[in-house]
Amino acid sequence: MDFTAIDVETANPDFASICQIGVVQFHDGHVANRWTTFVNPEDFFDPVNVRIHGITAETVRSAPVFRDVKARLDPLLQSTVVCCHTAFDRLAVRAVHAKYRLDHLPLTWLDTSRVVRRAWPERSHSGYGIRPVAEMLGISFHHHDAEEDARVAGEILLHAMARTGLSVNEWLARVERPINEERTGGPATRTSRHGRAGNPDGPLSGEIVVFTGSLSFKRSEAVALAAAAGCNVAENVTKRTTLLVVGNQDIRALNGLEKSSKHRKAEQLITEGQELRILQECDFLSLLVVPPEP
Repeated sequence: MDFTAIDVETANPDFASICQIGVVQFHDGHVANRWTTFVNPEDFFDPVNVRIHGITAETVRSAPVFRDVKARLDPLLQSTVVCCHTAFDRLAVRAVHAKYRLDHLPLTWLDTSRVVRRAWPERSHSGYGIRPVAEMLGISFHHHDAEEDARVAGEILLHAMARTGLSVNEWLARVERPINEERTGGPATRTSRHGRAGNPDGPLSGEIVVFTGSLSFKRSEAVALAAAAGCNVAENVTKRTTLLVVGNQDIRALNGLEKSSKHRKAEQLITEGQELRILQECDFLSLLVVPPEP
């Protein structure tokens, strides 16, 4: 029942802009070790991200950069199952290694949001975010603190194992199979009020995505890829939107009214407390097919 949970916070929409890392190790069903550090991302801090986690450029001014953190991080993650809630943290770790041209440890990852969608049928297509699941399970925590979010991801996995009787290794296999294993035939089709409905067994099922800006390929192709990965694709940003994908322009040059109306609306909703991520197109594409570990 031993495993390790990780969570990261980022300075801006770029996955590689990690500014905090939290790691919590679990042994025999209990927290055995905690480790957290701020990281200087050597990048700008988007005001929207700062409002979410409260970390600023001043907070990390004397913090180590990732290349100096890696020596402490690697021993905590190697030779164990590493869990995180959704694929964002896994891809951020990969992205920051690429940024600094560092070798990436071969790791065994387990996405606890995919565990939730199979352990609790009522959460199979919505409500599997870390905050609503923690509320369902009665887990108290300070959201958007990397160590706290890592702890909760681990505790969610413990609850799922207790509910189903499946071990960590058995969950590694279970998350690769369809949510509803009794269903026959291809993926079930679902209607959606949000536009293009997504594949219910896709890794991003339940996400409601909106695209804005100039994409590097046809919008129709982006919609098809997102739907295949499970996203419901909508035209406009609303209180139900969970992902806004911004075309591959230099996001650092976008300020105030130079941002699209969709972009500004998303930022407004985030400041009001909505769980919504703004992603660069390249990072969103990396979510659609999470690459295998080297």
